[in-house]
Amino acid sequence: MKSEGVLKPYFRQTWHIYLGSFTLHAAASIVFAYFPKVLGDFTDKLKGGELGSQDVAHFSLMLVLIGAGYALLGGYGQYLVMYVGRLFEYMTRRRLFTHFSGLSEHYYSKNGVGKMLNYFMNDVTGVRESISMGINQTAMASMLLVSCVGAMILSDIPLYLIAASVGPLIFIPWIVIKIGPVIRQRSRKVQEALGTMTESAEEQFGGIRVTKKFAVEPIMIERFGAKVDQIKTNQLSLVRISSLFQATVPFLGNLSLIVSLAYGGYLTIQGDISLGNFVALTLYVRMLMNPLQQIGNVINTVQRSRASLQRLNELIAVQPDIVETDHAAAVNLSASPIRMKDLTFTYPGASQPSLQHIDLVIQPGMMLGIVGRTGSGKTTLVKQLLRVYDPPAGAIHVGSQDIREVTLESLRTQIAYVPQDGFLFSTTIGENIAFARRQAGQGEIHAAAKQACIYDNIAEFPEGFETKLGERGVTLSGGQRQRTSLARGFIMQAPLMILDDSVSAVDAVTESEIVHTIQKERQGKTTIIIAHRLSALKHADLIIVLDEGKIVQRGKHEKLLAEPGPYAELHAIQEEGSHYADSR
Repeated sequence: MKSEGVLKPYFRQTWHIYLGSFTLHAAASIVFAYFPKVLGDFTDKLKGGELGSQDVAHFSLMLVLIGAGYALLGGYGQYLVMYVGRLFEYMTRRRLFTHFSGLSEHYYSKNGVGKMLNYFMNDVTGVRESISMGINQTAMASMLLVSCVGAMILSDIPLYLIAASVGPLIFIPWIVIKIGPVIRQRSRKVQEALGTMTESAEEQFGGIRVTKKFAVEPIMIERFGAKVDQIKTNQLSLVRISSLFQATVPFLGNLSLIVSLAYGGYLTIQGDISLGNFVALTLYVRMLMNPLQQIGNVINTVQRSRASLQRLNELIAVQPDIVETDHAAAVNLSASPIRMKDLTFTYPGASQPSLQHIDLVIQPGMMLGIVGRTGSGKTTLVKQLLRVYDPPAGAIHVGSQDIREVTLESLRTQIAYVPQDGFLFSTTIGENIAFARRQAGQGEIHAAAKQACIYDNIAEFPEGFETKLGERGVTLSGGQRQRTSLARGFIMQAPLMILDDSVSAVDAVTESEIVHTIQKERQGKTTIIIAHRLSALKHADLIIVLDEGKIVQRGKHEKLLAEPGPYAELHAIQEEGSHYADSR
């Protein structure tokens, strides 16, 4: 489906406000266009000796009314267009965040946080300046230009003098065609460099503790400095071409004024036009100078914002990798077995499959243990159940339904996934635990914390569950972060719970308590535990051993110990380590 981009939906809602603004600008310009004529008539009367006190009062009142009318009409028109410009920022940023929320993990693996923040900040602001300030100035300038030219034609000024005076201005469109695309191209490079710098800054700030521990601040400063230098180079390149453009447009306007003064003055001396018409002509041409300057600024701004608009439209056009089919249906995981048949999966762009010929049945209420070396495909396997990446068609069934034909909401709301590096938000501990169940009461939050063996630690904090965490939960230790994330999984009371090495940062005693709690609290519910320590898996109904994406062993703990293979070898290594630790 072709994307509408960011402007079509916006203008569909705000076109009537822009129409009102244009109408006000047109009325203000028509009113202001009388200014030179009034001064011209005043000059002719003054030269002819016909000017009386009543005429002075009349002309003064006319000028006051022209100024007040122009200010009121133009000012309210400007307010309207600036208002809808801010409305664009509001609408677009909300739309971008919604769009980002729908994109898959594959997109985020290729694009950093800094690049995405640049869309929200610089690109949206750049487009807003174009459609608010740019449209406002364009409306005022173009209306004033049309009004001035129209008033000149309707006056007694000869047409050939008007044509000669405005002749240099016809070169402006040619300059726009030549320089405009260069400005747009260089502006895009600036935005891309800003995104790279923001991404680098986000990474440097996130890793500042590691930087300090290894005393490599000079290296980090040099790396970040290289990004800033690239921005400076790109911005100076843009400034050079923009300055050339903005200087050329006023020059042509000044050239028009020189022609009107020289040629108009000559005709006035010869008596071909009156002094009043000469004054009016010079004022009209002088009035054209300001809108020409504005148009030059606007064209410059528009060309720069077109690069941002193109980037935003390209982003909006990105389609999620994971989408629901038109006939997707809800599923009940508490009563539906999960069947994997000849599941083979390869990450996009990878040369080797991460999973190969997986055959597995997970019955409701089963506790499944998964073990294997790092990179053997454990996390990849459980992510197939969440549809973080889509499995091949027909490879996984939930009940009788292909998992690709299940609604994402019904699937993911019934799975409590607890990763090893559980992300915590910069809010209170209680709100982090209740993240997936916002309606949960304090009793449920406390119960989940007790199940995850984190309650006593939280109770020791001065503010308890109202303790605010630092960015990404840095207030807590690694084990505390894992257990807080685990409590977030417990509180969901989901039919399927996946623990992806979620107790790796806790001691053996705490791990044993957590596993015991899982056995007790999740009776009749499906639980998948990925672990490196076999002590967390020995009570599982089924254990599978993965190696290079294949299931090389399966069975219960006792059966796997009795047969030669990776499981028994890993158990022997861990037992030997335990005996060594006990002996010390």
